[in-house]
Amino acid sequence: MPTQLPQHHDAIVLGAGAAGLFCAARMGQAGRRVLVIDHAAKPAEKVRISGGGRCNFTNLETKADRFLSANPHFAKSALARYTPWDFIGLMGRHGLTWHEKTLGQLFCDQKSGAIIQMLLDELAAGQGELRLGTKIEAVTHADGVFRVETSGGAVTAPKLVVATGGLSIPKMGATGLAYDIARQFGQDIAPTKAALVPFVFTGADHEDFASISGVACEVRAAAGSAAFEEAMLFTHRGLSGPAILQVSSYWTPGEAVTLTLLPGTDIAETLKAAKRNHALQSLGTALEALFAKRLADLVLRRAGLETGARLADLSHATLDALAAQLTRWAVRPAGTEGYRTAEVTAGGVDTAGLSSKTMESRHVPGLHFIGECVDVTGWLGGYNFQWAWASAAAAAGE
Repeated sequence: MPTQLPQHHDAIVLGAGAAGLFCAARMGQAGRRVLVIDHAAKPAEKVRISGGGRCNFTNLETKADRFLSANPHFAKSALARYTPWDFIGLMGRHGLTWHEKTLGQLFCDQKSGAIIQMLLDELAAGQGELRLGTKIEAVTHADGVFRVETSGGAVTAPKLVVATGGLSIPKMGATGLAYDIARQFGQDIAPTKAALVPFVFTGADHEDFASISGVACEVRAAAGSAAFEEAMLFTHRGLSGPAILQVSSYWTPGEAVTLTLLPGTDIAETLKAAKRNHALQSLGTALEALFAKRLADLVLRRAGLETGARLADLSHATLDALAAQLTRWAVRPAGTEGYRTAEVTAGGVDTAGLSSKTMESRHVPGLHFIGECVDVTGWLGGYNFQWAWASAAAAAGE
């Protein structure tokens, strides 16, 4: 039998996630014959679970300084050319509505499945082809053409867009394929790590935090060059919640994380006022007006103070010392929960080897990297989706 010739396309996109589908749709609607390949059985599973199924699809506060990268200026071009309002406009054309939560976070009223369907409809509108359940076995390049060997046969195209994501949430099929392809074609890889991820602890901290698992409070969490004021959650393994996830991206192993409980509240003055007005009140009761009882009990135990001690019997120096512990609480994580639960992967394909305007390799014409696999990592709250849309639009060539 004669050898079957590979199917030829104008562009091949590896990865049917947010960035891959969006990029393919835009190229298809520009008149290109586009093929999207993914080993997963369903498209855009990380979109599906985003925001508890509501899909936190962008953030109105998007700006380059909300993204981590070895080159903090790299993301500026793409983000400026495709904004949150551009994506909102696309949703409007599909009849989708949204609502804003805190800190500029936008969620889809029709849930994440509607966003996925919109991406698929956009792909179909450009007559793009989607092949799911298809393993990518090898990628080669010769004479200006990329050849992708797959479990369904070989395909070729002069343009290859790698959008296979990072290492986060391997149970959903995440692999290091993007990095393997990048290295194959001479791209450098910035060191990768789990980001937007909970901290884990050992020893006394682990025991203490596990004992009040499920308790949350507002904090200012600081590590490295960053600090975030949001909610923190105690877990059976350590600390989580938005403030912790945010600061985890900036944390270096071995470093302490400094917690300020109830930022904006003068805890020392609050306790002194309680002493003036309710001298016979217990310290535990006074703290319970600020924190959940289990947290209040833990705070006092760690400070060596009795829950039942009367405020009248405590000096201002004692109250100042307690407040100082709560506003400069240094904890030292043993590590993070890792890629298993990390929302994104920090690091990735080095931006020094890519064009900020087209996401194209500076080494191999026609080769592009977009989305999470690139060394651009956004804050929690829709920023990483906006990077997916913006980098995809850049690579699509519009």
